[in-house]
Amino acid sequence: MQKNTLSKKRWLRLIPIAFITYSLAYLDRANYGFGAASGLAADLHITPGISSLLGSLFFLGYFFFQVPGAYYADNKSAKKLIFWSLILWGGLATATGLVTNIKLLFVIRFMLGVVESAVMPSMLIFLSHWFTKAERSRANTFLILGNPATVLWMSILSGYLLNSFGWRWMFIFEGFPALIWAFIWWKVVQDEPKDAKWLSRQEKLQLEEELLKEQQGMQEVKNYRDAFKSKTVILLSLQYALWSIGVYGFVMWLPSIIKAAPNMDIVTIGWLSSIPYILAVLLMLGSSYFSDKTLNRQAFVWPFLLIGAIAFYGSYLVGTSNFWLSFILLIIAGGAMYAPYGPFFAIIPEILPRNVAGGAMALINSMGALGSFLGSYIVGFLNGRTGGFGASYIFMAGSLFLSALLTIWALRGAKTPSKKKNFKVSA
Repeated sequence: MQKNTLSKKRWLRLIPIAFITYSLAYLDRANYGFGAASGLAADLHITPGISSLLGSLFFLGYFFFQVPGAYYADNKSAKKLIFWSLILWGGLATATGLVTNIKLLFVIRFMLGVVESAVMPSMLIFLSHWFTKAERSRANTFLILGNPATVLWMSILSGYLLNSFGWRWMFIFEGFPALIWAFIWWKVVQDEPKDAKWLSRQEKLQLEEELLKEQQGMQEVKNYRDAFKSKTVILLSLQYALWSIGVYGFVMWLPSIIKAAPNMDIVTIGWLSSIPYILAVLLMLGSSYFSDKTLNRQAFVWPFLLIGAIAFYGSYLVGTSNFWLSFILLIIAGGAMYAPYGPFFAIIPEILPRNVAGGAMALINSMGALGSFLGSYIVGFLNGRTGGFGASYIFMAGSLFLSALLTIWALRGAKTPSKKKNFKVSA
């Protein structure tokens, strides 16, 4: 009975906080595509090539500071790091609506990536300190649901804000909530269960014992350097980079793809852009539930990536001859790309000990940022160079296909703690 009470308290108190925090982070990185499609590029005289670079520059800043952020969160305080990140990214996002100089916009986009780089690894580390192996895929999923769920409502809200107030006020309105939320985060969150006044002593002990038990049977890994040499970590880093090419090429350029259809106004674009993310939310919840139930992570990662690749390729084959069939295939591709996030980020804490798992997740996520940079830039470049979307569909389909293959290769022979025996418990 105590264990059920504990579980309910953690889910109800921490998961909404994690979800909202990541939602605000994602809002302030993904709304650039809407601004670019609705006046920002024209007002600042930005060419399609420069617009692609600006859209992807965020991920270059995001790439460089993942591992240092994870180290600080793991060894100091995820709570403190995310608090200051919220303050800084809220200010930078709001400042985007005030720029009149393209050079300043370059700086803001890069710095926004730097500031937000700490969020994902810090939140994954934070959740791994509060949720057990049998819960972790679902906990990760509720965190990362902030991605498609935010794009869903942001697509609709941004459409109305752009239509009513213009792109400048859209950035200002959507950047300001992070500044307020920073103080709510600081008030509500504790780094470790032992610091939580809302848990009884018995509840703290139960959770700490369960988390400690998970470390039994893991092979000792001394430091980040040794973890980064792992074949599984290297392959999953490459896999996530390729996966992110598809995801962020899709996120950044979906509004422009829809805009190319006949008779599309900005509000209609906003509504249509939200549909793939409804499917994404449903698939993420389902895959994480069954992944935790079976503790089989691989089976809920690569099949979805393969489906995404096939759907992208199918959309390419249909082309402009039938917009609605092509769009339905894009909906399937978008949903399938998001479905595996929860199971995927549950893998590393199950194969690496706690002292290095956070750093490994940060390395993988940083490679995802590099893939995101390449994806959003190359997709925009191909669209501008070819005057259509066919080449970018092929590019995203190929990236997802290779990502699916790498998932199988990376996890071949990788053992979870429940399958290992007679190893030392990591310090």
